[in-house]
Amino acid sequence: MAITLNNHVFKGHKALLGSRFVTYGELELPKRFELYSMTQNDFDWGNSSKGAKQLAFSMLCQLTDDKLALQYVDKFTDDVVKTLNSRDWILSASDVLKWVEANTQKPMMQKLKPLTKSTKKIKKQKSNVVKDVCKELHITQKMLAEILEVPEGTVSSWAVKNEIPRLGKKAIEFYILNVKNQKIVDSYRSFKELLEAS
Repeated sequence: MAITLNNHVFKGHKALLGSRFVTYGELELPKRFELYSMTQNDFDWGNSSKGAKQLAFSMLCQLTDDKLALQYVDKFTDDVVKTLNSRDWILSASDVLKWVEANTQKPMMQKLKPLTKSTKKIKKQKSNVVKDVCKELHITQKMLAEILEVPEGTVSSWAVKNEIPRLGKKAIEFYILNVKNQKIVDSYRSFKELLEAS
């Protein structure tokens, strides 16, 4: 059974605008709110927040069972999830199982849970970075292309590949910063006009 699980990995990714996604075996990792509800938000890592504990529970529950996951969620959060400090990370199932073996009381074979058909049927819901940016800015892909002064086909190709080149990301970050700064300037002007009128 460990050989089967060896090929599976947990992957974490923080999107450009802060959304977090975790997959297991290339499928979205279930959040398991019905068994353990620390937060109703995204998973988190690199700390010991409620989102990090939800991730720890879901990872342990994926490979063992809910009782063991409940018992060791805090320790797994501190030992493993808290150390995942990068924006993107990969953690193999075998590494998680080694941690379980080293930190729990029962023999490993009693705890392993095979991948079930129901687990494989979970629909992969991967975020699209271009759509996320457009949604955040309340603009269309065509408008994004105009803002960045690139052909519309370029933005469409980014959406299909689900990645934006580094310079494109920087340009978007500068644009977002510019929009925020413009709002501050506009609110200052409105305040100034209000003061002058009174």
